[in-house]
Amino acid sequence: MMYFIKGEIVMINPALVVIETNGIGYGLHISLNTYSSIQTQKHCKLFTYLHVKNEGSNVSGIELFGFHEEAEREIFLKLTSVSGIGVNTARMMLSSLHPSEIERAILQGNVALIQSIKGIGPKTAQRAILELKDKISGTSSSDASMGMVHQHMGKQDEALQALIALGIAKPMAEKALGKIIGNKQDLGVEEMIKLTLKSL
Repeated sequence: MMYFIKGEIVMINPALVVIETNGIGYGLHISLNTYSSIQTQKHCKLFTYLHVKNEGSNVSGIELFGFHEEAEREIFLKLTSVSGIGVNTARMMLSSLHPSEIERAILQGNVALIQSIKGIGPKTAQRAILELKDKISGTSSSDASMGMVHQHMGKQDEALQALIALGIAKPMAEKALGKIIGNKQDLGVEEMIKLTLKSL
């Protein structure tokens, strides 16, 4: 079992980070929440989850997910235990809302807030609340501080690539992102992504 990984960040965008340790580069899928926490760091430690994709009785792929805080990994695992919420949907949820917001929404039975996340319908939102309400302690992880966005690429391009990595079709992402940028100026990458996800 791989519990965490610690090393140098050699590449990062809002959906993926590559960490080098002992001469090996590990690519980890991350949420916008984790990206916000580590984007300005040269080295980091991420808690991990190894997801094995199966097609029938055959293994079709392996994906590694990384989380800045252990509490984020815990809420991720709880979310994926709910029928209808896979790893990509759970990551989408953690990119749209902070883990503490998801916990509060579940504890308060806020179906509307959970349903506002792309890919979550009313039945799935209700099921998540019903199944997880007793499993969440109400102790929220601390809010991650928002650092300055890396300038490796234009903010709009970076946001677009992140949206595509999160499973949004490129034409849809471009159109929605364009509307968000047209309405608001000087948005950070994280804000662009969150507002676009909420508009879809």
